[in-house]
Amino acid sequence: MAQTITVTIIGLGRLGASVGLALQRYNQKGNTPHVFEILGVEDRPAVMAEAEKRGAVGKSARNLYNAVQNRDIIVLALPYADVRRTYQAIGDGIRAGGVVMDLSPLAMPSVQWAKEYLSKDAHMISMTPVVNPAYLYDGLDDTEHAAADLFDKGSMMLMPSPACIPEAIELASDFSTLLGATVRFMDPMEHDALIGATLGLPTLLGVLSFYTLSHNAGWSDLQRVTNPPFGRLTHALFDTHPDDLRDLWLNSRHSLVNQLDLLIEQLTNVRQVLAEEDRSALEAVLTDAADQYSAWINKRHNNKWDDDPRTPRTPSTTESLMSGLMGGALTKRLRGGDKNES
Repeated sequence: MAQTITVTIIGLGRLGASVGLALQRYNQKGNTPHVFEILGVEDRPAVMAEAEKRGAVGKSARNLYNAVQNRDIIVLALPYADVRRTYQAIGDGIRAGGVVMDLSPLAMPSVQWAKEYLSKDAHMISMTPVVNPAYLYDGLDDTEHAAADLFDKGSMMLMPSPACIPEAIELASDFSTLLGATVRFMDPMEHDALIGATLGLPTLLGVLSFYTLSHNAGWSDLQRVTNPPFGRLTHALFDTHPDDLRDLWLNSRHSLVNQLDLLIEQLTNVRQVLAEEDRSALEAVLTDAADQYSAWINKRHNNKWDDDPRTPRTPSTTESLMSGLMGGALTKRLRGGDKNES
């Protein structure tokens, strides 16, 4: 008989709902040694309804504290401004051996919040999905566009804190592989610096581009000729709450300020090139950018990187990785003994 693994997903936007759909995909294979019982928590009624409609969760709940009690795995996939208060709400409710997998965009703040609010017998590991390249350009971040294959052909960056026990890291690694991702490890501080560049900077540019144009004297005409390039640039204002953007930018401010300095320098240079109508200089910039882009996109689509020190971990079969997921010594260590003993 298949062993039941209980999972609570807190936050059912695209990311959280996709985790649920990927687990349901595993459940539907049949003849697997494990089955996931998925409970979803979401305080936005429309989002919860869409997640249930998509089949991302088996059951739903509204009370955070009750939703994490006696659960094996708790996945946090929340709007960023809600993460800290969620740690406060669930900290005392997680059983000894429970593992929190935090998919928040930044690792270091979550490491600190987990240290502050979780009991010493609960475990947390920060995880950042680098999603399936098929979805790289869609710019859609809502439950309606959740997908079971969102993590396929992508990576899961794991950022364990020094206090994280090896068994919890192994669990997060196996869980990530089951979702379809290749596992790679990264230092939390290094990770957050990179996220400031690849998430903080693009969202900041999109918001400021909209802010600048919307305060332009010609906005009444400008807004009439907006097409997909403008929508893709500014979509963060459509699917991300301002509070979430505020907290993301402030918590990654050191990296973001450095990236802004570099960008301002390049913008100043290009402004001069355009003002002087320097065709050769402009072509040189575009050619270099196009060459670099081509090299990057090929690596991104193949999920293969030159001189990558973060050796990916890819078990040979789902069954082999699941045999270690919640079995034997790992189960006893995380659960603090036999689950049937009470």
